[in-house]
Amino acid sequence: MVAFEILLNATSMYNHSNISMPLVIDRWLRWLVVTPDMHRVHHSWQRRETDSNFGFNLPWWDRLFGTYRDQPSQGHEFMTIGLQEVREERIAERLPSLLAMPFAQFSEEHAADRT
Repeated sequence: MVAFEILLNATSMYNHSNISMPLVIDRWLRWLVVTPDMHRVHHSWQRRETDSNFGFNLPWWDRLFGTYRDQPSQGHEFMTIGLQEVREERIAERLPSLLAMPFAQFSEEHAADRT
């Protein structure tokens, strides 16, 4: 059980890292593990990208359930990361606000922007 937790945490740390690798290696590796570029798409502010690439250790589930996206629409260098409705510093960079976030209701105006 401990070995599983170590592996799970290691893969999560790997795909949340900012490691850069040649595109050809990344494309091959995506068939075995979730790469940082693959998972990063999930952190986009755009709803169709946020609702993709959920996995952080095995890439097969996203491919199986049709939630796999190869690249962000604006490319990795120009994509906006993070939810648009929580981009204010007073919300996104303060611990009490972060802890309250799952219970907060965002305005309909912001939800409509995430298309």
